[in-house]
Amino acid sequence: MSEKSFSDVEFGEDLPTFEPDTSLANVTKFAMAAKMFNNRFTDHEAARKQGLPGAIVPGIMSQAILVAMVHRWASNATLEKIDTIFRAPVLVDMPHAVSGVVTDMDEEEQRIEIDLTLENAEGETRVLGTATVRLS
Repeated sequence: MSEKSFSDVEFGEDLPTFEPDTSLANVTKFAMAAKMFNNRFTDHEAARKQGLPGAIVPGIMSQAILVAMVHRWASNATLEKIDTIFRAPVLVDMPHAVSGVVTDMDEEEQRIEIDLTLENAEGETRVLGTATVRLS
């Protein structure tokens, strides 16, 4: 992680991709901290009984993974807004990758927009979003 200034950023810049920890242990830790006691997040068999393919990552954790992408890119980023679209469940214990690209820069307001994507190993988009940030 590093600090960035507005002048360090280029339109169309790709953020470094990373693989978030979507292991059952990590998702369970997150779900318990968030007081999300539904076992669809912490138990593969219970999730299957609910019609899911296995345990799923809570939506707020998926959104937090997108925000983590921004802070990995620029540790001094202040998130002003994030719009998130949940297209499909993020499955626990499966590999995923997060990517981002700078899609707008407002020099006058010193705001940056970043499109973010969370994909599974098959390249299917599970969650996407647009973050509006300022660099302090």
